[in-house]
Amino acid sequence: MMDSMLERIRAIWARLRPDPSKTSLGWWMVAIHVAIVLLVGGGISYSAIRMLHDLADEQGKARAQLAGAMAREDIRRSAEDALTAARALAERPTLQRLLTEGRTDAIAPLLRRSCEAAGVDACAVFTGTQLIAQSGPSLDWDGIVTSSTEQGATFLALPANIRIPVLGAYAKLGDAEGTHVYVVRLLNEKFERTLSQRVGLEIKIIDYRSFTNDPVNAFTPLYSASLADGRSAVQRIDSKGIYASSVPVFASTGEAIALVEALLPTTAIDSSAGRLIRKLVVTALILAALAVFGGLILTELVAGPVKALTEAAVRLGQGDFSTSIPPGGAAEVGMLARTMEDMRRNLVDLTGTLRRREAEAQAVLGGVVEGVYAVDKNRMIRYLNPQAARLLNVTPEQAVGQFCGDILKPRLEEGRRPCDFRCPILQARIDRSAKAIEHLQVSDAEPRTTVITSSGMVDGLQVQVIRDETELEAVRRARDSVLANISHEFRTPLAAQLASIELLIEGLSTLQPEQQHELVRSLERGTLRLTRLIDNLLESVRIESGQLGIRHQSVELAEVVEDAQALVGSLLTLRRQTLEVTLPEDLPLIEGDKPRLTQVFVNLLANANKFAPEGSVVRIGAEAHDTRVLCWVEDEGPGPAAAETDTIFARFQRGSEEEPEPGGLGLGLWIVKSIIDRHAGTITLVRTDQGRTRFTLSLPREPAE
Repeated sequence: MMDSMLERIRAIWARLRPDPSKTSLGWWMVAIHVAIVLLVGGGISYSAIRMLHDLADEQGKARAQLAGAMAREDIRRSAEDALTAARALAERPTLQRLLTEGRTDAIAPLLRRSCEAAGVDACAVFTGTQLIAQSGPSLDWDGIVTSSTEQGATFLALPANIRIPVLGAYAKLGDAEGTHVYVVRLLNEKFERTLSQRVGLEIKIIDYRSFTNDPVNAFTPLYSASLADGRSAVQRIDSKGIYASSVPVFASTGEAIALVEALLPTTAIDSSAGRLIRKLVVTALILAALAVFGGLILTELVAGPVKALTEAAVRLGQGDFSTSIPPGGAAEVGMLARTMEDMRRNLVDLTGTLRRREAEAQAVLGGVVEGVYAVDKNRMIRYLNPQAARLLNVTPEQAVGQFCGDILKPRLEEGRRPCDFRCPILQARIDRSAKAIEHLQVSDAEPRTTVITSSGMVDGLQVQVIRDETELEAVRRARDSVLANISHEFRTPLAAQLASIELLIEGLSTLQPEQQHELVRSLERGTLRLTRLIDNLLESVRIESGQLGIRHQSVELAEVVEDAQALVGSLLTLRRQTLEVTLPEDLPLIEGDKPRLTQVFVNLLANANKFAPEGSVVRIGAEAHDTRVLCWVEDEGPGPAAAETDTIFARFQRGSEEEPEPGGLGLGLWIVKSIIDRHAGTITLVRTDQGRTRFTLSLPREPAE
């Protein structure tokens, strides 16, 4: 049955479909014009209608949300009014006198009249936690007093005996110690009607307990959204035909008390939007009819003479240069046809030449290593090869048409951009060529060091070659810095050792034994320093190349400290420094690499030996925690400056404080941190309350089997 229906539709379309070869261009222009008018007019009308619906919907939501916010603000003001009423009642001499005379039976009538005059629903007098008198409905006064104790002079509460939230306030009664007057207002239907009259929309107050206990309904997602947001939520609920907003009410303790619901019928909004939509549709139909009529007139005037030229022009526009332009028509049309034919022949020749040259240029520019870009007379980028695009962190589409300085982003010099006073492009226009070293800030990383070679301008274009030398420049600086440091650090101890050796050779027969021992100790000190420098250099190379491996084994911290003391003990002795080791006997094992950890303590002890005063005490201690072991090395040195605390562990970072001997390479603490990081540990530097410098290590304990 479906197949037969499709066959009938095809037959009807075949009869109605016009034959393109027998249909005039004018008819097609009319049809296309009508279709365009209908499409554009319909699209605009549809979009406008959708926008009106959206605006109306937003207006309805805004009105509902504003009403909810106003209602919550009225609740807050009601709490302030309650506080005013409580204070006024507490200041009444009659109430104070009755309480002083012990006439509690007369207090309740007084409270009832005062509460009615103040517009509150219930009042009570408490001495401590004892209820003296009350008026109004029976409430859970114990819960109300508890809420007021938690929240202060004004409070919100959920009494246990009724399903209605309340707000209230309390005030101290005269000079009576511990006696307070409480006033309470029920957030009931009467209060809802009052709020509705004030804000102009229907207001409902939902007890928070009802929300949590009642079954899911159309308003449940709205309530949940408002509680999640903490401020408000608004929705259009089509099943109820309303706009609804929900505003949560919280006590000062953060406890949810109620949900204020504002309701606006959708008909109040949809009716106004419907009237506007009808006017818009009528206007659109009138304009569409006028546009179609104008199109008919224009089609008749233009379609006939240019039909052939239009078809030929379309083919030319599609790149079919083999199609000849048909002559004929009026004088103007004939002249246009001959001119288009001449243009077609020229385009065929020019296109072939341009394609060959473009292919050659693309092959050359794509094969060079350096970046290449071209600018016009205004220094606007007109071409960018892939290498330059990668270097400048842009795409050719983003760069073309932009000022070259905005794409290259050269670093400012004395607050000015080099483009304004030292541009190689402008210099090349005078000297035919120019070269400059530029530091380009093309990303958030360090500036890129580049060499830009600019040629003179040819046919309005100027070509620049840009070469990235950032890594080469960094390698040069690092090489020079390391060589200078190594030369300096090795020359000092070697010169001292050479001097000691010369003195020892010259005085073998004349020097006293103590003098000879002092020279040998000087040789030992220099040898230890050279050994430490060499070890740190080798270790830094291993770390930098990623060859520093960490073995996971059970390590006793006491053995690590003992090995480090054996290696550094002579240095401590030379400066008359004492090493105090305080390690608990039940200190758990550490999971790590014993030789690496020994090197950590050697570097820390050598650092303490260098900066601590002569004759001072260097301390090592430790303590166990749940999953880690904390150990520290503490000396009595001045410690680094506050500005150096964050950089003290950087590579080649040396302290600015006065050192008792020539400074090192600045690798010791960097190696310490690198080793500790590879043990999944941490290291920190602090000044203790005793004015000591303490390096604290946190290392993982060996896991229990």
